[in-house]
Amino acid sequence: MRTEELYELFKRSTGVSTDSRSIKPGQLFFALYGPNYNGNRYASEAITAGALCSVIDDPDYESDNTLLVDDTLKELQALAGMVRDHLPAKVIGITGSNGKTTTRELIAAVLARKYKTYSTNGNLNNHIGVPLTILASPPDTEMMVVEMGASNPGEIGRLCNIARPDIGIITNIGTAHLEGFGSLEGVKAAKSELYEYLRKNGGIAFYNEADTVLTELIYKYVVKAVPYADPTGYDLITVTRPEELYLSGSINFEGVDYQFRTNLFGAHNHQNIRAAMAIGLFFGVPVEDVIEAIEAYNPSNNRSQIVKTKYNTLVCDSYNANPVSMANAIESFSRLTAPEKICIIGDMLELGEKTEEEHHTVLRLIGTLGIEKCYAVGETMKRLAPLYGFEAFDDVDELVKVLRSSQLQDKMILIKGSRGIKLEKCYVAL
Repeated sequence: MRTEELYELFKRSTGVSTDSRSIKPGQLFFALYGPNYNGNRYASEAITAGALCSVIDDPDYESDNTLLVDDTLKELQALAGMVRDHLPAKVIGITGSNGKTTTRELIAAVLARKYKTYSTNGNLNNHIGVPLTILASPPDTEMMVVEMGASNPGEIGRLCNIARPDIGIITNIGTAHLEGFGSLEGVKAAKSELYEYLRKNGGIAFYNEADTVLTELIYKYVVKAVPYADPTGYDLITVTRPEELYLSGSINFEGVDYQFRTNLFGAHNHQNIRAAMAIGLFFGVPVEDVIEAIEAYNPSNNRSQIVKTKYNTLVCDSYNANPVSMANAIESFSRLTAPEKICIIGDMLELGEKTEEEHHTVLRLIGTLGIEKCYAVGETMKRLAPLYGFEAFDDVDELVKVLRSSQLQDKMILIKGSRGIKLEKCYVAL
């Protein structure tokens, strides 16, 4: 390993990049590789574009200003760990089956009211994204909020060893990525790697005390734990009004009542809001600033987003889907007060042998909740949805043709499915 040498180079650099096409002068270029690309091939191109040095692991591409290592990915991760050790920031690590990104963004928004805060950008939450997040954080960062995703056992533990979180949150545990984890018990074990890290390193876990699965794991793994309902020694009581399109409610803290109205859809976001409130109050952000930050937060990238088109109101939640998030969205949608509601749902991917069972469950749920109409998209939905009287399509392009001819108006429409189904393509027809 040449991590010490890389750390000295990093201190002289303007940052790190893994894409030779967007190199900025003075950056370190890490030549990563995968099934369909080999970054070593672009080492000289990155240097020509202004890179301070290209870090490579193939001697065939050595030249001036390259640094040869055994494994570029391992060196990237080791460098991030060393940089993390020199950062004064508190690191908050977030994982879970659902709500990771929304929770991370809400927490970052709240902490930014008092601290210099940096958080994961976009979906950089894996074995490459977490190191890049740490390496991109300004040296004067006081609070860093790091999202950690996983689809196989051991991944969260490895990400913890890079990010070294002081604080940890598991948002919830559900049936996501079952192909990689094998079962719900596999998901629990994998997510609990965060709790294990916190226990071994004196960290603190924040948790939803109303979630029996998380509470059981807290007692099993964690020494220092803070429930959302009691972040400072005073009860934090929150109540939401799920029948409203924009999630709103009230909180009571230190005996004072406050009202809040968010830009988020869905009662399931209540727990994400509670997490942000608890973290903010724990770290001394005034309650008024906590509420202002949550009210100002605007979701993006098709996560709990409300979009009003010329003709209809869309609940855009098509960034991803699994059985828990799908049920949460559908149940929240069913509670809304609206003249006519329509669901557009897509396949839930990566469920392995549970695929058919979980899709039946979702389709039955829609049928029992009285939602007027449902369009279903994807290979599994195409096969199963007609059994429940719903229109089904092989792909979203077929659906778009039908939506254009239907000319829907004055409808409330939920759009929810896995990212691979690309349901966002149907927005233009609504």
